[in-house]
Amino acid sequence: MSKQQIDVIELACERDERELFSAVSFCLQPGDVLQVAGPNGAGKTSLLRIMAGLMPATAGDISFAEKSILSGSGREYWRRNLLYIGHAPAVKSALTAEENLSWLCALTRPVSSEAIWQALDQVGLRGFEDVPCRQLSAGQQRRVALARLYLPGAPIWILDEPFTALDQAGVLTLEQHIMSFAASGGTVVLTTHHSLAHVAGVRRLELGRVN
Repeated sequence: MSKQQIDVIELACERDERELFSAVSFCLQPGDVLQVAGPNGAGKTSLLRIMAGLMPATAGDISFAEKSILSGSGREYWRRNLLYIGHAPAVKSALTAEENLSWLCALTRPVSSEAIWQALDQVGLRGFEDVPCRQLSAGQQRRVALARLYLPGAPIWILDEPFTALDQAGVLTLEQHIMSFAASGGTVVLTTHHSLAHVAGVRRLELGRVN
């Protein structure tokens, strides 16, 4: 068993007194990419938010490095190893691209301005470092959020619809980056309606079934 293994055990979720899913179980090792699929309302985002520690599960447990991430010291250790990017860009419109990334990273892993500028360059935002995000397009704001994936840090990514608002070139670049991250031992859990044509070895979870 890897010390970085993630175990999701008989997880269940209810919202507004309606069961979204139950008995969801799977195991992830470093290097795995898992696509969470299913129809709208199946609980894809809820599963990711539970894994990110943003909402409670109705039943079940999640362990990382043999410790539950839902409570106690295991929760803090998990958060230090996790990068979560939700469906919304989650950038502050009054702050610049650089200020947003500096603020977000300061919550867990402070990084240098040079590293932030290099990350923004990787997502095609060179020259936009000092531009307030309210002046950026939806796609550019999305890329500000995704620039966090190019900063040093967490070995586990949880990404909710990361390809939203990206153009074709941006989609290809992100696919290649996800594949490179996994090849280096990173673990990725994501939702997407995209085909992931350029990411090899993707596992798929649909309504509690892993293929």
